[in-house]
Amino acid sequence: MQNKGVIVFLTVVITALCLYYLSFTFVSNGIQQKATAYATDASGNVDFGQRRAYLDSIWREPVYNFLGADFTYQEIKETELGLGLDLQGGMHVTLEVSPVEIVKGLAGNPKDAGFNKAVDEAKEASKTSTDKFVNLFYSAWQANNSGKNLSSIFATAANRGRISLESSDSEILEIIDTEVENAIDRSFNILRTRIDRFGTSQPNIQRIQGSGRIQIELPGVDNQERVRNLLQGVAKLQFWEVAEVNELGGGLEAINSAWVSSNKSTSASSDETGATEELSTEDSLRNALEEQLAEIDPLNPSNDVSPIFSLLYPNYGLAYEVRDTMIINRILKNPDYNVLLPRDIKLLWGVKPFTPEGTSDEVLELYAIKAPRGTDEAPLEGDVVTDARQALDQTSRPAVSMQMNAEGARKWRALTASNIGRRIAVVLDDYVYTAPVVNGEIPSGQSEISGNFTLQEAQDLANILKSGSLPAPTQIVEESIIGPTLGKEAQSQGIISMVAGLVIVVVFMVAYYAKGGLVAISALVFNIFFILGILAQLGAALTLPGIAGIVLTIGMSIDANVLIFERIKEELRNGAGLMAAINAGYNKAFSAILDSNVTTFLTGAILYALGQGPVKGFAIVLMIGIASSFFSAVFITRVIVSWMSKKGDNSSISFATPFAKNALTGINFDFLSKRKVAYLISTGIIVVGLAIAAISGLKFGVDFTGGRSYIVAFEQPVVPSDLKVGLDSEFDGSVEVKTYGANNVLKVTTSYLINEDDDASNKEVEEKVKEGITNVTGMTFTEDAENLGANQFAITGSSKVGATVADDIKASSAEAMIAALIAIFLYILVRFRKWQFSLASIIALIHDTLFVIAAFAIASAFGATFEIDQVFIAAVLTVIGYSINDTVIVFDRIRENLENRGTGKLVKVFNDAINQTLGRTLITSFTTLIVVLVLLVFGGEVLRGFSFALFIGVVVGTYSSVYIATPIVVDLMKKELDQEKEKQKA
Repeated sequence: MQNKGVIVFLTVVITALCLYYLSFTFVSNGIQQKATAYATDASGNVDFGQRRAYLDSIWREPVYNFLGADFTYQEIKETELGLGLDLQGGMHVTLEVSPVEIVKGLAGNPKDAGFNKAVDEAKEASKTSTDKFVNLFYSAWQANNSGKNLSSIFATAANRGRISLESSDSEILEIIDTEVENAIDRSFNILRTRIDRFGTSQPNIQRIQGSGRIQIELPGVDNQERVRNLLQGVAKLQFWEVAEVNELGGGLEAINSAWVSSNKSTSASSDETGATEELSTEDSLRNALEEQLAEIDPLNPSNDVSPIFSLLYPNYGLAYEVRDTMIINRILKNPDYNVLLPRDIKLLWGVKPFTPEGTSDEVLELYAIKAPRGTDEAPLEGDVVTDARQALDQTSRPAVSMQMNAEGARKWRALTASNIGRRIAVVLDDYVYTAPVVNGEIPSGQSEISGNFTLQEAQDLANILKSGSLPAPTQIVEESIIGPTLGKEAQSQGIISMVAGLVIVVVFMVAYYAKGGLVAISALVFNIFFILGILAQLGAALTLPGIAGIVLTIGMSIDANVLIFERIKEELRNGAGLMAAINAGYNKAFSAILDSNVTTFLTGAILYALGQGPVKGFAIVLMIGIASSFFSAVFITRVIVSWMSKKGDNSSISFATPFAKNALTGINFDFLSKRKVAYLISTGIIVVGLAIAAISGLKFGVDFTGGRSYIVAFEQPVVPSDLKVGLDSEFDGSVEVKTYGANNVLKVTTSYLINEDDDASNKEVEEKVKEGITNVTGMTFTEDAENLGANQFAITGSSKVGATVADDIKASSAEAMIAALIAIFLYILVRFRKWQFSLASIIALIHDTLFVIAAFAIASAFGATFEIDQVFIAAVLTVIGYSINDTVIVFDRIRENLENRGTGKLVKVFNDAINQTLGRTLITSFTTLIVVLVLLVFGGEVLRGFSFALFIGVVVGTYSSVYIATPIVVDLMKKELDQEKEKQKA
């Protein structure tokens, strides 16, 4: 085998990298077990607050040494293979930046009736439209203000220089669009900072491109109300005077200086009296703090409080290593510490760490802000800022230009005049973003802030400064809460599915392919290991749909080895020697394996690009699985087989057990003669299914219809229909209740107040659910879902999707389907050079999609109802990938046979190709169906519809590659067939 050394080298390198990254996961699990043990009392009850305090205390402490490199717990959490919300519980939120307030703020909040009517109409229209708010506003403006230009409203003093009375409507709309985009960026940056402060491990925040929405995932949070307040709170921008260290009197500055100079010595000369007195104060305080920290800092046996009393970086004021900030925060919260500070000082951290010259330390500055104790009103508030933009200073370095209104200009002049040569801090949400030195009095509201900024930093600061001028409140338009009990259940279901699928495939492959089966299993083990390792390297989280992707990969990754082994068996039956058969098997199967993997990978890429939430998680695992399975099944197995066959034709390696040696061979069925019957059967089933769907309707999930759903766990079984009747009166009939995996767990879904996204509406709906359940069952609600008592129920999970978000999800799902079909059409066209193959593939895929939808409708008619949701779309696109995989295998053999057919009939060439690949088709379908069945049985309610769609899809995909795709190619090539017949007559 050529390049064996390269493959071995790559395998060793990838394995080493995967081991390295997965080691962080093992270390993290060990630390969390220690935290749980620390927080568990004698009765076995876990104090989660104490567990959280334990983990917080080591957040920035080195806890793992790898080959001399120390890693803090924070670095470990950032590198480990994390679990998604569905596997550990937590909160998923989608926020939308309200463009309404931006438009009003840019116009100066006028009282013009036509303007306000246009805004109100646009706001109402946005609840059901996917068009941009700015476009909806302009349409409403034109309808209510005939012949009136936007400049009559937006040409204000605050917009001078940007908008004048001569500005066209298109120019003004472009400025509004820019302001909306900047507001989204600003909100994103503010939210990211707030989330970093929140303290949850592995938070995820990202913008949804093409919309004003921001998605946030917070694993493990247990205080949803606090999260909602944190995310929806209006940003508070302020300007404060900064006190330098040498201005802090005999308090902190004296302690810091004395602590460093005397090395904790109590002796002092006569001119050090003040310092000595302060040291005495410090010593007594130190003892009190050490006692307190003994309880809250278990991993700091010495309870060393010295970081707060030492000036580690004297040239940078009160600057401390980032790793020390947590313990310093706890010390600062101690009320006894206030005696060391002047009463007009409060301490605020900088928002961003920096590295002092000559060091590699990452440090944060602690700013001393001049503010009377308990006062929250700054000398200058951010609402006076009318504009801020990224600019260039006199030396062409990035800077920020800031404009204030008349009142702000007056206060700014006084503030800068009294602080020449000193710093003024720009503070947002109690974090200092910058503290520039005032070079001179600024008589106007026009200022320039310069510093060592990058272009991006200058743009970010400009956006921060504008947070006071154009308020952009955010509102939660989608929300999903998964309780820890639901997450643990999902973990066990996922693990059981993975192990069961793996065991069944191992048994079958060894029983059918003998030693060749062991080779395939070794590749499968490498494949799963690589998937987990690569996920860890990418910093991705493993979700339940991700586990589904791994389980599916277990079935599909066998396909490459089945192709290779069936080719080897075919060559052996034709009389080739063992080595020649092995070489031919790998060489002839390669193009089919490549084509089938590329088409499925394209489907995964489209899912990732256009999907959201769980769909993305599934797509990531699918793409990684395809890439790693291709490498494992084709190249790693080749090295193993090469080693096992080093004795040449006398080697003992075998690729079939006695009973499987000639199984599924010698088949010569005329499939194409039955194609019209197949067309009728498919058409009949699809028509019946779609008719049922049209009459009875399909059951769409909340993410497609909008609404709220709640997973409710009861101490004892509850009849869904009884609860629905009782809840109908609460929700005006807009409620559905069904079992959710067990007869004591129900899913309650309602579209009540679907267009209302405010907190009051959310609380109202949830309270109605609780009250309704209590009225119907007589049970009482409890927050403790893990310890349900008699006659109690708990909400273990919930989700909310706004109507416009649901419309967007439906639109993105349709885009994903269309994009997948186009991509596959083009790839088949390039690879097979005939449009008939491409068109037949697409028709077969449309057939498969309609068949799955029809199956859902028919199943609902028999009482088995599955929801159509995002996960269903992922399943359909996976079916498309699987089906095209099957079809490409047949097409590839057709292409090979066409090249070697000589004068053979075209129809016979097609029939022979189907018969020659039938063994591989049935074996791959069988192994895939087995693991899909495992998912269906053990995967839990979340994946029930997904598994059912895959089950139907695998069956119909196998059927369509034989009876739909290939026959359609024959029908489309009728002209070529007719010409062939004419030649034969002649």
